Amino acid sequence: MVFYFKARPDAGDYTIFMGLDKHENEDLIKYGFPEDIWFHVDKMSSAHVYLRLNKGQTMDDISEGVLEDCAQLVKANSIQGNKVNNVDVVYTPWFNLKKTPSMDVGQVGFHNSKLVRTVQVEKRLNEVVNRLNKTKVERTPDLKEASRGLTNWCAI
Repeated sequence: MVFYFKARPDAGDYTIFMGLDKHENEDLIKYGFPEDIWFHVDKMSSAHVYLRLNKGQTMDDISEGVLEDCAQLVKANSIQGNKVNNVDVVYTPWFNLKKTPSMDVGQVGFHNSKLVRTVQVEKRLNEVVNRLNKTKVERTPDLKEASRGLTNWCAI
């Protein structure tokens, strides 16, 4: 199961998505797209939240508003991170995620730490989280098939 959200309308047509649990995250890690940006609360358990950029865009093209949407969503979906203020959220391109056989389910590292950025989330903004949750759609896509270009599983 994958949860899809629409970023703030004034920012453009961006889809934000996250897996149901750590097992779903494994598939999202394995079958991501080069346009995907991965978000996670730093040093705490949290959801893996992804932003699908448009082809040709980079992390430098993420607006402050869309960055806030992603950071708020990942904070809200962290049991520990949701309860505290001033949490760091790390984000990096999907292709920078490093998965080795010795890692636990849902655990990742990075190929290049210079491609990892951090944004601090001072506090949970309920108006942002509630707006995103109103756009939430649940689907069960075939991620493997989509990674071969046979379907567009991210479109909502």
